[in-house]
Amino acid sequence: MMTVLRTPDERFQGLSNYAFEPHYITISDRDGSKLRVHYIDEGPREAPLILLMHGNPTWVYLYRFMIPGLVAAGNRVVAVDLVGCGRSDKPAKRSDYNQARHVAWMSRWLEAADLSDITLFCQDWGGTIGLHLVADYPDRFTRVIASNTGLPTGQGNNALKLWQIIMRFFWAFPFRRAMGSVLTRPLSDEEWAGYQAPFAMLRQQAGILAFPGLIGVTPDNPSALGNRAALEKLGSFNKPFLTLFGDKDPMSKGAKTRLQKAIPGSHGQAHKVYPDAGHFIQEEIPQELVTDILAFMKV
Repeated sequence: MMTVLRTPDERFQGLSNYAFEPHYITISDRDGSKLRVHYIDEGPREAPLILLMHGNPTWVYLYRFMIPGLVAAGNRVVAVDLVGCGRSDKPAKRSDYNQARHVAWMSRWLEAADLSDITLFCQDWGGTIGLHLVADYPDRFTRVIASNTGLPTGQGNNALKLWQIIMRFFWAFPFRRAMGSVLTRPLSDEEWAGYQAPFAMLRQQAGILAFPGLIGVTPDNPSALGNRAALEKLGSFNKPFLTLFGDKDPMSKGAKTRLQKAIPGSHGQAHKVYPDAGHFIQEEIPQELVTDILAFMKV
């Protein structure tokens, strides 16, 4: 069984612009290990449901500026922390993580939460994992918004390949250097503290350090095969599928076109590229995203 770490609750007290109540579901890994998955659940339970999924090295804190507006418009908003991130439990070794395992963990959480009629907004790894959920549970999803994300099948761009190589040599995640290089606005010290709050010790960073190596940017990467299978399933997803990308994001170049070509529900949708947004688009243009999500929910 895995060694599983948990961030103390006090690390999440008093964070900038973040005052959401935590919710938890405990799932089982294939080896019998128990993992507590954290999520936010705001708004009326009977309201239209929006599921928000984040990427690396972030957590649901990334959505702090979007959740209030989505709830105020009359929706239920659920935002989940991937295993190894945020307030979710953290297996202690990099070798504990692979993409298939991440998909299995989120699948078990989705089944246990019993969510349906979902509008999914997913970014970065939240999409690479979340789109597998759509492929495997299409009846649970009403519409999907993919933002700065994709399903790499061995043809990743140069920025992703360089990122994968660089991160092999890091023993601690370079938050300000890595995130700051693909943000179009500076974060305050309080905001940086919010992103680093989940990691009370270096051992808790195993998951976010493992993510870059899992990107399927070469044909021999194990994730590439799984992504090809997911794309094949999504070839019959006819429900509305929208892409909202930042033009200044080097990590997702080419991804939106591949998704639009592969997924029939994307045909005829009002896809958008924001000229001044980068990779962590939720930090940069949260209100524009809220407006466009709400408009898409009327489709």
